[in-house]
Amino acid sequence: MTAGHASIDPFRHHGGRIDLARRIFPDAPADWIDLSTGIAPRAYRHATVVGDARRLPSPDELADLEHAAAAAFGVDDPARVVAVAGSELGLRLVAAVLAPQRVAVVRPGYGGHLTAWGDAKVVPVHDVAPTDYDVTILANPNNPDGRRVARTELTVAAKGSNWLVVDEAFADADPIDSLAPLALPNVIVLRSFGKFYGLPGLRVGFVVAPPEIATKLRRLIGEWPVATPVLRTATAVYRDTDWQARQRQFLDSAAARLDAMLLAAGFAIAGRTALFRLARHADADTRFLSLAAAGILVRPFDPGSGLLRFGLPDGRSQWRRLASALQETPS
Repeated sequence: MTAGHASIDPFRHHGGRIDLARRIFPDAPADWIDLSTGIAPRAYRHATVVGDARRLPSPDELADLEHAAAAAFGVDDPARVVAVAGSELGLRLVAAVLAPQRVAVVRPGYGGHLTAWGDAKVVPVHDVAPTDYDVTILANPNNPDGRRVARTELTVAAKGSNWLVVDEAFADADPIDSLAPLALPNVIVLRSFGKFYGLPGLRVGFVVAPPEIATKLRRLIGEWPVATPVLRTATAVYRDTDWQARQRQFLDSAAARLDAMLLAAGFAIAGRTALFRLARHADADTRFLSLAAAGILVRPFDPGSGLLRFGLPDGRSQWRRLASALQETPS
């Protein structure tokens, strides 16, 4: 492998490493475009009150957020919805509460699912309903290939599982298969905030769990799991159903435009959600390097996989730069 191709390896585990990209590719344009994550390019616009940061969040505000999120998720009982500082942390809190001995992690999938379980024995599996495990975890829709498992199939899988943990980080754009509304006694659902609403830096997410697990989580995280300005912003977002509908239309249109651009550049679409496309190319690593040279970061995967994941560009300038970089002949 050439030195250029070796420089790709640090980007294979997860997206969002713009600072690292600047160091590894110092000759690229300074104004990098980050398409390596599945985060909506259009963010919700809501002015928070800066002064709110001068006081602790109140229990009423936290309850208000959890009620608003429950309504958005189709959950009848807000007591099942626990706000945490991001769904990534939520996964680790669930691991601490369940304390499993053996965990089945459905692959391919999000890399963090493999690393969250402490001292438990983690076994990669390809079946959504394996037997003889304390916990089975999968993403639906899946990351990075966008694979969806129908709600009916997951419901059947839950009947044969001890605990089924479903990461629904990409479900907000199309929640038809979400298990969150069903209140199944052995199912825990993780929901992300930042991806669909384009505000990942606020670090808020949710664990939707049976009441006994929700109670244990609240005892573990204490009274102030989310900052005051975040509470107010996220509550407003979850109640703005008109904006949510417009966002879904926007994402569908942008994703279709990205499809056309990738196909014209010789890629095949290997997987999809409303927030990203997984694309296949015979020389994916070379295409990654060519894009990086143009100051565009995408997400590579295992050597030889031929796969790159593209998020959605933000605005005309980014679309033009991506189109230009895709049409350049890699050196």
